[in-house]
Amino acid sequence: MTSCAVPAAAAGTWTLGDLKVNRVGFGAMRLTGGAAFDPGAHSDRGRAIEVLRRAVELGVNHIDTAAFYFSPLRSANELINSALAPYADDLVIATKIGPARDAGGEWATPARPDQLRGQVEENLRQLGRDHLDLVNLRVMGEDSVSEHFGALADLRDAGLVRHLGISAARPEHLAQAQEIAPVVCVQNRYGVDARGGDGMLRACAAHGIAFVPFFSIAGEGREAGAVRAEHDEVRAVARAHGVSTARVRLAWVLQQGAHVLAIPGTGDPEHLADNVAAAALRLTEEELRLLDSIGLPAS
Repeated sequence: MTSCAVPAAAAGTWTLGDLKVNRVGFGAMRLTGGAAFDPGAHSDRGRAIEVLRRAVELGVNHIDTAAFYFSPLRSANELINSALAPYADDLVIATKIGPARDAGGEWATPARPDQLRGQVEENLRQLGRDHLDLVNLRVMGEDSVSEHFGALADLRDAGLVRHLGISAARPEHLAQAQEIAPVVCVQNRYGVDARGGDGMLRACAAHGIAFVPFFSIAGEGREAGAVRAEHDEVRAVARAHGVSTARVRLAWVLQQGAHVLAIPGTGDPEHLADNVAAAALRLTEEELRLLDSIGLPAS
């Protein structure tokens, strides 16, 4: 593999509201173990803190997290607080609210609109902050997000939240949210083999909104990670550049538009550097067409 000492800034920047970030960021889900949604998962605390600090050294200034990213031994928010506080002025921490887990790690009933303030305050407490830079409302099967997003907009007006986004959303959810308050990003599953989000990708571009894919490396493995056999097309492009398939996947995502932000997650320092190095990988038009041909719709 080629050298991985590449800064996140190599992919350029995007502005979330009034917050400028490098287009390669970091997702905190895997800091708590192999899969943060596994109540039995655990991780090495020292290595997780090392990963976070190394990410910032590499120029990552956009970190995605959530209070529901935890295992019996680890909390992603607490790790971020321990590793990075006091926070740099240019560091943007994005959180998600909506889903809920009980103390044992089991999924609970998603938050009602009147419960969102409590979730915001829990993120504030864990991160040690007086406001949240960006909060994404995770859509939990609702046909309309208006009531939930309206409650979140009230928290923004109260000064607890600076900017708002939505996650796991459809175009109609974006339209509903925009009627209430500005939306600075949409965070959806998307990758070379999860192309069901093409419509939202285009909608975000049209409105000047950041599109933030998740599971771009994991693909169909989702929370479990990249557990399936890799596509031959991805392997071929990786061989041509002498890089990992993960780097190719991320480079493909970044080349879908200047408004696309990557948030790959890992608990491994070497994987972190390799992911960030995707910022400098430029795929040819022929390679992009080859990867586009995979084109599997999201399930």
